[in-house]
Amino acid sequence: MSVIYLVLPLAILLAGVFVAAFIWATRSGQYDDMDSPAVRMLNDEDEVGD
Repeated sequence: MSVIYLVLPLAILLAGVFVAAFIWATRSGQYDDMDSPAVRMLNDEDEVGD
């Protein structure tokens, strides 16, 4: 039973870190363009660097 006193605060801390990382990613624009990455793979242009 004493393990829960260690595991529960660690789980809450870890969840807080993930929520903070998600908020940071959202505010920095990581999720602004959701359409072009899916369409980009359909472009059949080979880039040749000569």
